[in-house]
Amino acid sequence: MHQCLERSGTDRPSERRWSFARAARGLAAAGLVVAGALAVPPAALAAATKGPDTVADTAALVMDAVVNISTSQTVAPSRSVPTPELPPGSPFEEFFEEFFKRRQQQGEDNSPRRVSSLGSGFVIDASGFIVTNNHVIADADEIFANFADGSKLKAEVVGRDTKIDLALLKVTPDPDKPLKAVKFGNSDILRVGDWVMAIGNPFGLGGTLTVGVISARNRDINSGPYDNFLQTDAAINRGNSGGPLFNMDGDVIGINTAIISPSGGSIGIGFAVPSNTATPIIAQLKEFGEARRGWIGVRIQQVTPEIAESLSLGRPRGALVGSVTDDGPAAKGGLKAGDVVVSFDGKEVKDMRSLPIIVADTPVDKKVDVVIVRKGQEQHLKLTVGRLNETETTDKAAETPEQKPDAPPPVTTTKLLGVEVAELTPELRTRFKIKDELKGVVVMTVEPGSVAAERGIAPGNLIVEVNQEATGTPKQVEDRIAALKKEGRRSALLMVSDPEGQVRFTALPIE
Repeated sequence: MHQCLERSGTDRPSERRWSFARAARGLAAAGLVVAGALAVPPAALAAATKGPDTVADTAALVMDAVVNISTSQTVAPSRSVPTPELPPGSPFEEFFEEFFKRRQQQGEDNSPRRVSSLGSGFVIDASGFIVTNNHVIADADEIFANFADGSKLKAEVVGRDTKIDLALLKVTPDPDKPLKAVKFGNSDILRVGDWVMAIGNPFGLGGTLTVGVISARNRDINSGPYDNFLQTDAAINRGNSGGPLFNMDGDVIGINTAIISPSGGSIGIGFAVPSNTATPIIAQLKEFGEARRGWIGVRIQQVTPEIAESLSLGRPRGALVGSVTDDGPAAKGGLKAGDVVVSFDGKEVKDMRSLPIIVADTPVDKKVDVVIVRKGQEQHLKLTVGRLNETETTDKAAETPEQKPDAPPPVTTTKLLGVEVAELTPELRTRFKIKDELKGVVVMTVEPGSVAAERGIAPGNLIVEVNQEATGTPKQVEDRIAALKKEGRRSALLMVSDPEGQVRFTALPIE
């Protein structure tokens, strides 16, 4: 995606290729396509495309719960720019000397300065708990909630979650009277075309309401590992980040978070965190001050059509387990590399992206049923979900090791599937810096432009398995590929390891 995501929760001057706006834009009616053989009465068609006559009654019930979030912070002074060194006699020498001399005479402002930003939020509890986006209040020294009646209350951060960009605030001291609050609805029952209202308080002028429809579900905008956004064309303006997205019953079904903005302005495509994604996190922030997500300890990859064919899955589905963390919940439950997870805790795993979201939403310490496909057969496993360490860093991609400059001794190689492979010897293990415990057939060279090269196989990699059968010699690889060809298979599924032991699966065409 080459569009920009515009951050709407701040008025600080900043430029970002991906900035997080956090809101939505545009008013559009749901289109209706009628097949030629399907007769639809004109009155029914008009009613379907017209939308709600008014949302005034619903808006009146919820408007006072939407607040403006204003923050301020102290930033360090900008560093002085050193005078450039220019060769004597340069035509710019006199100009720059005069320019910097004038700056010194005027005196540079090196004192810290205060900056402010604005966003939106909404009250979820009459005692003063407020939900907003984390980016709205990030790095703030002071936070205030400005209400529609003109009142202004200081707020403190109860907890925040950077992975889905949520923050829970609490006004302090406790309010003199109960605040107007709204409740969450069920975002899972939303359909594309359902009408929604976006309400924000972007500039402290009072609530702003726009109406539109849900235009898509389960959007991945590459903002984090748990992207599962609702897409809407309800107009979300700058400063609406953290504001609620309501259904027509006045329930919050999303938190407005981002807009696509190629030029800095809204083009009518906005995104909201679904309420069913947000509510368990908000409950955890309220109870623990932090998010506590489920974790099972696997590295996964996408099931491509080639991999699906190699594993006899019929169609691409599920999440392919690339490796399993030692002593993690998955390992203790019997999951192995090469398994395809198709169901977790009763929920279908449609693709690789689904599994982390489902696992993260599963309560810690819950015992769940996992359905896998192993060597073409479905199996049921039981495992107990662990807790994700939120400070864990993403595994780095391994670099291709350099060969020693000394001339290596002759090695007998076999060419197949666009690569040359050899039996792993102590000399090759040393040359490619392959860990002692790793086994397999070592890749010596990769044919430029081959499918193997396109799929990232590199010298020093190990072919550990072919179609889930372990391989220790080039002859075993040849025999396994020949058997697959005899079975009529179009591709071979390889388990490939880098020298550090990080494994992945890739399918290469046999012909």
